[in-house]
Amino acid sequence: MITRLLASALVVSVALAPAAFAQDTAAPAAAPAPIPLAADPDLSHDPENILLLDLSNGRRVAIRLMPQWAPHHVERIKTLTRQGFYDGIVFHRVIDGFMAQTGDPTGTGRGGSELPDLEAEFNMFPHVRGTVAMARASDKNSANSQFFIVFYPRFSLDRNYTNFGRVIAGMDAVDAIERGEPPAHPSFIVQASIAADGKPQKLPPPPAPVTAAAEPPAPAQPLSQ
Repeated sequence: MITRLLASALVVSVALAPAAFAQDTAAPAAAPAPIPLAADPDLSHDPENILLLDLSNGRRVAIRLMPQWAPHHVERIKTLTRQGFYDGIVFHRVIDGFMAQTGDPTGTGRGGSELPDLEAEFNMFPHVRGTVAMARASDKNSANSQFFIVFYPRFSLDRNYTNFGRVIAGMDAVDAIERGEPPAHPSFIVQASIAADGKPQKLPPPPAPVTAAAEPPAPAQPLSQ
């Protein structure tokens, strides 16, 4: 009886041995890809994550979107861009030495899209010149469609606003955006597009011709005596 039990145990152990061996030698899980610390400035790389803004000053701005930093915010920007949401929207709040804000179809700073607000994706990346980040109200989870481009470093915004991209071409066009809160003659986005979609640059419409003002009628003169 004991001999038969020992033989059975030996068969079971031999049958399990290959599985145990395979388990012990399985390759370790792949490590997650590192988060890039800088935006790739090469316009030929990853056009699916380049936002192009054709401005009313006749220039094109290229923004490297960084889904590794803020995936849901990048997806929102791409969704609205492909819907044509940003076309024709003004820069309604532009503070010299600080930033230029856009993305509100009402032009008041109080509007947004019909999509739900986003959960904050604050990250470690600083708000340096050329940073593109999402605007929000006092609630940290209130970002929707408005975003801003930073003129000069403003580190007080770090970890308080979601940094999702960086200007990689055309920063001089951003510098030329009309200042004001709101500006008297606001600059606007003629067309926003994703580089992968291959849309050609869209220029602003020509200014309306200026017509000469009609001469006012001559004042009445007293009759000669």
